[in-house]
Amino acid sequence: MTSDRPTRAAEGSQNAPWAQAGQQALTPDWQASTAGTGAQLRPRDDTTRSLAETLRLGALQLFMTLLVVTFLVPTFWMLSSSLKVSTEVFAHPIVWLPKDPHWNNYVKAFELLPLTTFLVNTLIIVLFAVAGTVVSSALVAYSFARISWPGRDFWFSLLLATMMLPDIVTLVPRFLIFKNLQWIDTWLPLIVPYWGGIGAIYVFLMRQFFRGIPLELEDAAEIDGANRLRVLIQILLPLSKPVIATVAVFALIQHYNDFMNPLIYINSMDKWPLALGIRAYNDSYAKNWEVVFAASTVMLTPMVAIFIIAQRYFVQGIAMTGFGGR
Repeated sequence: MTSDRPTRAAEGSQNAPWAQAGQQALTPDWQASTAGTGAQLRPRDDTTRSLAETLRLGALQLFMTLLVVTFLVPTFWMLSSSLKVSTEVFAHPIVWLPKDPHWNNYVKAFELLPLTTFLVNTLIIVLFAVAGTVVSSALVAYSFARISWPGRDFWFSLLLATMMLPDIVTLVPRFLIFKNLQWIDTWLPLIVPYWGGIGAIYVFLMRQFFRGIPLELEDAAEIDGANRLRVLIQILLPLSKPVIATVAVFALIQHYNDFMNPLIYINSMDKWPLALGIRAYNDSYAKNWEVVFAASTVMLTPMVAIFIIAQRYFVQGIAMTGFGGR
């Protein structure tokens, strides 16, 4: 004859207060253990907080969407106007989409002025200037980040202080220097200075990134007999692709859109970059705005394509160099 004492003991232990407390501890924290009471499950206060967070993010997303639309509308209007006829460009109300797209506006843009020559000139200037900016900034930044030498912090502070100096202040001295060097009406003033590490913001970005790379990697390379230059080329630079892409994109935008320096130093039309060429369209063919917008679209397209291609490295470089708001 079996005894029901163990069963009753087990039931009693399950109904004990300490057992019920243990069951409540095992239940999810968003539920209330209501065994034997018939009470309804109640969510905790996190639901209210989650709803408020969702509303906040929704409002922020709406604001950012409106901001993006605000910036994109002028660009869309320029693209649309490049396919319009003259009477549609400034028509009222605004004609957002041309009734009959005129692709020959782009043909006219290449026929009226040597736009192809402007593109080639811009490509040459930008390639050499960006290469000089990246190489010189990497060398200078490595010196400030990894090499200890007397007055390093002072000179780095002085370099950063040059960012507060407007370019217009040094315009006349630079012009006199280049005139004495007989560099006027050449591309040299637009290229050579950037091989000297004059971009303080680029040096700062690379220095910040280099300082985040562990020193043990350099120590191991130096133990194997690598010199400073080899450490920079084979250790630091391969690990610095994000900041290199960031500096390259920033420098590309700077040199591609540079208008003042070519205006000062270059006189011959066959040496003009796109920035001066677009201005020539505006001066000579102001009545043919559709042609001006077509030429502007040609100038805008490479920048958009390059940014899309390098966007991943660009955003990563901004975040890892301290400009991401972290």
